[in-house]
Amino acid sequence: MKNYFSSNFKLGILGGGQLGKMMLYDTRKYDIQTLVVDPSKEAPSKIACDEFQQGDLMDYNTVVEFGRKVDVLTFEIESVNIDALETLENEGKKVYPQSSVLRKIQDKGIQKKFYTDNHIPTSPFKRYKNKADLNEALVRKEHDFPFVWKSCTGGYDGKGVSIIRQEEDVIPLPDVPCIAENMIPFEMELAVIVARNPSGEIKTYPVVEMEFHPEANQVEYVICPARIAADISAKAQAVAQKVSEAFKHVGLLAVEMFLTKEGDILVNEVAPRPHNSGHYSIEASYTNQFEQHIRAILDLPLGETASKVGGVMVNLVGDENYEGNVIYQNIEEIMGLPGVTPHIYGKKQTRPFRKMGHVTIVNQDINEARKIAEKVKSSIRVISE
Repeated sequence: MKNYFSSNFKLGILGGGQLGKMMLYDTRKYDIQTLVVDPSKEAPSKIACDEFQQGDLMDYNTVVEFGRKVDVLTFEIESVNIDALETLENEGKKVYPQSSVLRKIQDKGIQKKFYTDNHIPTSPFKRYKNKADLNEALVRKEHDFPFVWKSCTGGYDGKGVSIIRQEEDVIPLPDVPCIAENMIPFEMELAVIVARNPSGEIKTYPVVEMEFHPEANQVEYVICPARIAADISAKAQAVAQKVSEAFKHVGLLAVEMFLTKEGDILVNEVAPRPHNSGHYSIEASYTNQFEQHIRAILDLPLGETASKVGGVMVNLVGDENYEGNVIYQNIEEIMGLPGVTPHIYGKKQTRPFRKMGHVTIVNQDINEARKIAEKVKSSIRVISE
């Protein structure tokens, strides 16, 4: 086995945001040498890696040159140059998750077609090259209102997604390739994180339940375990495993799903990296998602995915009325509550709905954890000077 620890082995991470920073907690734990590249000279990961460089992740040459300096390359954000990853793989470099996986996921139109081609349950949809094609389809009454519009590329944290209730709602949309999908009257949004290493070992985490902010369309609470029946939980994990096996990814795959009122599980979308829905695992799981991602991409045995305790994660996002140098108001108050751990991402500037941190609440009783999470949410505010 290769010696990754306290050695000359180099792990490269494309992207230096909060996911990279939290991954670096575990590379530090194992004394794995890390190199990070990010467009921002203020990237949160800068303080924790061995070598940091500023660079454009969509620039072919930047990614290729960076990749050649490391032994294994991974990423914490999907917006990277896939052609560069493919070049590196052709040169024999280990890139995980693989460029072929990212190519299928980066474009939501291709991702949705992948589900239907592989008989993975998902909501009905149609792809359109541009806004004119979508408008023609609406004239032909091919869609019932309301439906969900998604930009094929570039969307994240609720951006690039709109609910279309009438034809006029299409007017402000950007003229980009898009999908229109049926709006599902779902009971609950769920997620399952699946880990897979190059040897083919697969492990799934427990099903989590996600509660969304109605305006920002961002996750407000992640609850583990999800408050669902055992048979629904088993069905969600089976669907997630089917998705993982279809992609044959290496690393983590976060599978977001809808639970319908009829008890069906439909895949919404996936992320091939550590994910917001797995942050609870830092405090609540035997193996947190970031350590698991590292184990998977280095082909080490996967860790235990069970929870030690019930966990609820609350996102800390910028207050909609503030912009500027960040202040975490009432943070001392929430730190006095039982089972509460704040994580501050290291972004110095706040703006409305920007992800600035998260708080985990652990408790043997998940309903009690959820009550404390409500107190956290109502107490702490991310404001500016």
